[in-house]
Amino acid sequence: MTQVHNPATPADTTVTPIKAILIDDEPLARMIVREYLQTYPGIEIVQECGDGFEGIKAIQQLHPDLIFLDIQMPKINGFEMLELVDQPPAVIFTTAFDEYAIRAFESHAVDYLLKPFTKERFDKALRKWLDNRAARAIPPSNPAASSQSTPGSNPPQSNPPSNPGASSHPIPGSANQTGPGSTNPTSQSPVSAYPIGSQSHTPAPGTTNPTSTPHDKTHTAETDKTAALLETASQSPAQQHRIVVKTGGKIKIIPLEDIHYLEAADDYVKIHTHNGAFLKNRTMSYFEKALDPTQFVRTHRSYILNISQVTRIDPYEKDGHLCILQSGAQVPVSKAGYVKLRTVLGL
Repeated sequence: MTQVHNPATPADTTVTPIKAILIDDEPLARMIVREYLQTYPGIEIVQECGDGFEGIKAIQQLHPDLIFLDIQMPKINGFEMLELVDQPPAVIFTTAFDEYAIRAFESHAVDYLLKPFTKERFDKALRKWLDNRAARAIPPSNPAASSQSTPGSNPPQSNPPSNPGASSHPIPGSANQTGPGSTNPTSQSPVSAYPIGSQSHTPAPGTTNPTSTPHDKTHTAETDKTAALLETASQSPAQQHRIVVKTGGKIKIIPLEDIHYLEAADDYVKIHTHNGAFLKNRTMSYFEKALDPTQFVRTHRSYILNISQVTRIDPYEKDGHLCILQSGAQVPVSKAGYVKLRTVLGL
């Protein structure tokens, strides 16, 4: 993990720079992004990371406004890393050709940078993110919006810019800027940043925040969009052989063959394995779609089991059954679950 300070950071200490982290296992790829960012003196690179583990640690410590995230990385990939970050910053995805990842991005209207990308294409992505950031900072209902300037545009008055991290410096090639009233972050160019919830406006104690409602709606929409993207990405063949979880401040990779069964636990799913149980902030429906249906069967609304762990099936109560696993665990099987289980087992 390399700590970097962009030499183009403005000397004006009254301007708060936008903090960025580069996460890519290829030094050349990070160097290209670093060079492209030289023309954006309002953005400071605070860290460079060579894998997802380093990326999570850097995000937790430095709280960046924006990350440039590669998808294909060793240890854990970009999607898995993003799942493990509690409050992700905005993201510009970068990827080599990956048919499944690109299909996931396009099906959820999430833009990306396809390697190798040009400076012009990079500028489109970053300019769009800066525009969206400014639009979220000044909701249309704010009377001051009409007097504020968009990053890179010519201000109608001599008022100071509303976004000191970006608007104090013109953006290369920004002839077609989006004004503060813009609310569509994905409908313009096919290359863009995907904001996941990097800005938070907290009212002072005893007061109300007149801009909280528009921001909260935007944040919720983007968070839902991210969750949908990650759910689609999880069904990629490259991601169907393991589950990545955080436990005790550490990251654990669980091979699917180590899983005995999964159990619903409020807003989490408890994953029971050879080495104990681990919580994942996902739903049972998520895992039912993501896991191989010939290997994992949802036998009950609260249980999904690995059929390789089954030793026998016993009748239980009226129309139910119990699966007895090799570990001795007993997993409930509903009437509908029993039909699915018999089908998969060929009984």
